[in-house]
Amino acid sequence: MRLHRLHITAFGPFGGAQEVDFDDLSAAGLFLLHGPTGAGKTSVLDAVCFALYGSVPGARQGGSLRSDHALAATRTEVTLELTVAGRRLELTRQPPWERPKKKGGPGTTVDKAQSWLREYDAPTGSWKDLSRSHQEIGEEITQLLGMSREQFCQVVLLPQGDFARFLRADAEARGKLLGRLFDTRRFAAVEQRLAELRRAAETQVRAGDAELLADGHRMQQAAGDIVELPLPDLSPGDPGLAESVLEWAAIARGTARERFTIAHCAQAAAESAQAAANHVLEDVREVARLQRRFAEARERAARLEERSGAHREAQARMERARKAEAVAPALGLRDATETEHRRAAGTEARARALLSETFADAGATGLAAAARKAAEELGGLESARRAEHRIAELTDERDVLDRQERADEDVLHDAGTWLAEWDSNRADLQTRIEAAQEAATRAEQLTVQREPAQARLTAARMRDQLAGDTDEAHARVLAAREHATDARAHWLDLKEQRLKGIAAELAAGLVDGEACAVCGATEHPAPARKVDGHVGQQAEEAALAAYQRADEQRTEEERRLGVVREALAAATAEAGDLPTMQLAELAEELERRHAEAHGAASGLHAAREALVQAERERERRLAAQQEAARRVASRASHRDALDRERASLEGELTQARGSAGSVAARAAQLERQVALLTEAADAARVAADTAQRLKDADARLADAAFRAGFDTPSAAAEALLDDAAHRDLQHRLDAWQQEEAAVRAVLAEAETTAAAGQPPADLQAAEQAASAAGRRVREAGSARDAAGRRCTELDRLTHRAGGSVRRLGPLREEYDRVARLATLAAGTSADNERKMRLESYVLAARLEQVAAAATTRLQRMSSGRYTLVHSDDRAGRGRSGLGLHVVDAWTGRERDTATLSGGETFFASLALALGLADVVTDEAGGVRLDTLFIDEGFGSLDDQTLDEVLDVLDSLRERDRSVGIVSHVADLRRRIHAQLEVVKGRSGSVVRQGGG
Repeated sequence: MRLHRLHITAFGPFGGAQEVDFDDLSAAGLFLLHGPTGAGKTSVLDAVCFALYGSVPGARQGGSLRSDHALAATRTEVTLELTVAGRRLELTRQPPWERPKKKGGPGTTVDKAQSWLREYDAPTGSWKDLSRSHQEIGEEITQLLGMSREQFCQVVLLPQGDFARFLRADAEARGKLLGRLFDTRRFAAVEQRLAELRRAAETQVRAGDAELLADGHRMQQAAGDIVELPLPDLSPGDPGLAESVLEWAAIARGTARERFTIAHCAQAAAESAQAAANHVLEDVREVARLQRRFAEARERAARLEERSGAHREAQARMERARKAEAVAPALGLRDATETEHRRAAGTEARARALLSETFADAGATGLAAAARKAAEELGGLESARRAEHRIAELTDERDVLDRQERADEDVLHDAGTWLAEWDSNRADLQTRIEAAQEAATRAEQLTVQREPAQARLTAARMRDQLAGDTDEAHARVLAAREHATDARAHWLDLKEQRLKGIAAELAAGLVDGEACAVCGATEHPAPARKVDGHVGQQAEEAALAAYQRADEQRTEEERRLGVVREALAAATAEAGDLPTMQLAELAEELERRHAEAHGAASGLHAAREALVQAERERERRLAAQQEAARRVASRASHRDALDRERASLEGELTQARGSAGSVAARAAQLERQVALLTEAADAARVAADTAQRLKDADARLADAAFRAGFDTPSAAAEALLDDAAHRDLQHRLDAWQQEEAAVRAVLAEAETTAAAGQPPADLQAAEQAASAAGRRVREAGSARDAAGRRCTELDRLTHRAGGSVRRLGPLREEYDRVARLATLAAGTSADNERKMRLESYVLAARLEQVAAAATTRLQRMSSGRYTLVHSDDRAGRGRSGLGLHVVDAWTGRERDTATLSGGETFFASLALALGLADVVTDEAGGVRLDTLFIDEGFGSLDDQTLDEVLDVLDSLRERDRSVGIVSHVADLRRRIHAQLEVVKGRSGSVVRQGGG
């Protein structure tokens, strides 16, 4: 890779456009990049890195790449022309840019980052575009160079300061630095992955052991106190846990089965004893039952003897009742006949009381003849009743005709009155419609005029308000501009004062024995002192922040002024030149007239509807008037016919009514008379018949009582029993006989009599013995069931534990294998003799390669005195592999690199950096690096050592390679003729190229 040309615009400290011709500088092979501290020497190298990879090295990432000295309209840009892999390329990069808006007033907008990649086409002599994609360009450059951005910064921009710290660092810090340089994260990732696999496998094994141990505790709980041997005191992950748990489970199962056999035998013995006790209890219960039965029979016989007199009386009473039952039909017949006669006599008396005195002494035959005569007279009134009903109908019809006559007269009068006013009403409605139509037309015209007037009034009010806002915004802009100018001048003054006294500020950080950050010397005989009024970095940064805030405020005020002015121009263009008051009066007048016209026009629809309704009403009233006149003409003839029919019927009714008020009243009188006479005749006949039947019943009753053996009918009636009394008496007689038979039967039983002759049975003792035997059976059964459940539970848990052990076998083997690999890679295994981690092992191999490559140049720089060697000796927490020693040929002793002096450390670190460049270049596929940069550290060398170092660097020019030295050591300016000087100023830094 060879750099040809670098073009920088508004980048870092460079406010304008700067160009570096690397072809001219590389012609001498060795060139110097120098300038005062803070001028921007490193920014040149940052620009190269940014052009290639789109970002800057190390800690400078994330900051703003844009120059604070650049003009607002100038965009930051870096263009690099180089040759790599035989191809001449041009890379252009533009970071994101917040620029002023071109349209739309004050303010800023953000342009996205841009990238271009072009290739020079030698046959045509022109540049050819390849890509404008950030991702494609990054992949193309990485593939061509074979290096990432970090590796490029390590190899091309040699990190000499890192290697100086590397030489003095301990093993742990040296491992971190090497890991960053060689990117051994994949090996650390392997270690981490193995550790994760080990933890995962260990977690699974521990979980399985925990489950197995939990099953063991469940077996211990299920076994209870039958096993004297305790469960093994082991934790999950302990060796032999599975075997110990299974062995203890086997002992517990055997003991449980023995206990189950014993419990089964005990249950069988208890069941036999219970059967014998139950048999004895049954015998005792039977004897006790027979003894109670005999005693109860004796008590029942004594009670029967006491009630024998009452039994005999009940038998005699039952005998008299049976005799009286023969007289009962005659008694019933006589009572029924007497009741019927009393009822008939009462009915006759009530019927005769409703008749007149004329019929008081008449018999049944006379009453019947009078009833027939009255019925004949009632039949003759039917024709008169129909005539009376027809007269009532004629009266109703005449009333209806009168009502219709009056209604039609009202209709004719109302219709005539309304139709007389029709012409005037129609004219009024037409006038209302025409007035509303004219108002609607005026309202539409005023609507068109009202909206523009209202808009002009609103714009005029906004115009008046914005006029005042514009004056205020203009005043604020002038004040902000003045404030920003003063803040910028103050910041530049402080910055210039600080740069003049920067030596004192740098001298404040010097420590005896430590290298100077400027010259590299470890002795500081006369450091600069701060004078009164010295301006520090904090004061300068505060002034810069104040200026930036003031400039932002100025930009914001200018943007606000532009917005207000635009709004004012728009409002003025819309409102015109008329005063706001005059526009308000015009708008108010238009609004009033529009409201009046709109109110008048709102009655148009109602007026039209009223006219339509009035026309419909006129047609309805004309039709009603004509129909009423027709009905009046046809009603006169009907009325005359009704009057003639009524006169004919009234003569016939006068004769039929007689003294009654109406035919209906006369018919009602006759109907009542017929009914009363008929009822009285019937009642007289029934009363005479029942009297005769009562005499016959008395004779039959007397004869029946005599034949049954009773002196009088009343004595027979007293001996009779009703159904309830008869059933009660018969039930008592039957119960006596049943009880007597049952007692005789019990006293005649042989078993009962024999049991009564035995001693009293002790039932309580037999029951207690049987209860105790049953309790012993239940206890034995519970013990057997518990032993059976214990055996079942132990078998189940043992089976599950065996399954867990079988499942854990492969997991435990996997854990053992992964654990051995993880401890070996982590350096904690006993097989790892040097306790070296995998990453350390790889880094040790890299360090050995770098040390071998660096020794070639270090021997030349030190005139053959020093040689770098790699050591695997343990150091720091027992680890090994990253030791680096220097062999001193003058003394023949090997010592640590931390004991080198300042100058020795410089060329040793330079040798390491160059060796690293060789190793990384080989890894990158052998891409040739024709341009290298070395940064600072030359101030710590004496003249002779400096000559030797320059000779080594000069030897790098072999095969057209160029080396750039970044330093401000004055002696180098005399020794190296090709130079690139960076000069700083208040408006930014510039580059000056000379020599060659």
